[in-house]
Amino acid sequence: MKYLTITVPCYNSQDYMERCIQSLLEGGNDVEIIIVDDGSTDRTPDIADYYEEKYPEIVRVVHKENGGHGSGVNKGLELATGKYFKVVDSDDWLDRDVYLTLLKQLKRLCRQKDSTKHPDLLVCNYIYDHYNEGTCKKVHYRNVFPAGKLCNWNHMGHFRMSQYLIMHALIFRTEVLIQSGIRLPEHTFYVDNLFANQPLANVKTICYLDLDLYHYFLGREDQSVNAKVLMKRIDQQILVTKLVTKCFDLRQIKKEYPKLEKYLCRNISIMLAISSIHLLLMQTKEARGKRKKLWEEIKEYDHALYYRLKYSTVSGFTYLPGRVGDCLTLFGYKVAKKWLLFQ
Repeated sequence: MKYLTITVPCYNSQDYMERCIQSLLEGGNDVEIIIVDDGSTDRTPDIADYYEEKYPEIVRVVHKENGGHGSGVNKGLELATGKYFKVVDSDDWLDRDVYLTLLKQLKRLCRQKDSTKHPDLLVCNYIYDHYNEGTCKKVHYRNVFPAGKLCNWNHMGHFRMSQYLIMHALIFRTEVLIQSGIRLPEHTFYVDNLFANQPLANVKTICYLDLDLYHYFLGREDQSVNAKVLMKRIDQQILVTKLVTKCFDLRQIKKEYPKLEKYLCRNISIMLAISSIHLLLMQTKEARGKRKKLWEEIKEYDHALYYRLKYSTVSGFTYLPGRVGDCLTLFGYKVAKKWLLFQ
């Protein structure tokens, strides 16, 4: 039995993918590693094939035409046979000792005869790793979930402003992902936001493991979280913001899990703020028009949600009227960038 499927989407990853794969191999036969070569033009296909040949019981390689990160995740989920599913980007890696501890915990949970005690979602800590600079920042959830206990969204505590569930912290039960209908758009960056939000409405039970598992590498100039790169890809950021806004029924969620509904609304507010700020930073008439259109589309989709977002302390501050409002928004962004260590 494969307890965990780990999908590694790769595109021209020859310079760093081996560090990632070597860290995942530590899981042995309990894991299934699906390397998705997304139409690479460098040595990525050869490196992937080498690992499949050397570790045929653990590694599976798929070569496909280029479709983007989301396409790679989709393919991995389509082929997954593990009870649980995780995405690890090819420039990231898992801590060896923590990874082995996680697998022990996962096997213990899966061996319980009562399947209702098999959590729909496992949450672990992650690390923003400025590897080349030798610095890092750890993100935990001790204030949000009780450690090592099965709980649901009604047991959830309060998220801090800089704290939210990102893809790197999440391990979903594969069946839950399939039930959620998650399908990431192709040739689109920032789809990890959709992956980290859409399935949450299908999650009934959660187990938080206070483990510093995932190393999220920061420092590449072409990284999607780089502000200059984000502005070049702003249309993709806008698309994902819209998809997240419309991927679940907040009113229905609120009836059963009001804390989850509040959290998801906050996430939409953050994504809307990021889109609005970067459109403003572009300082063009076209970008200002896109910002206005984005807000108007949300208003047309859900009038109540629009006003909730407009008067939110997060997104509302990024859509203030007039030039004075623009200046206040940009000043607030600079403060937040320094405080929250935005990239």
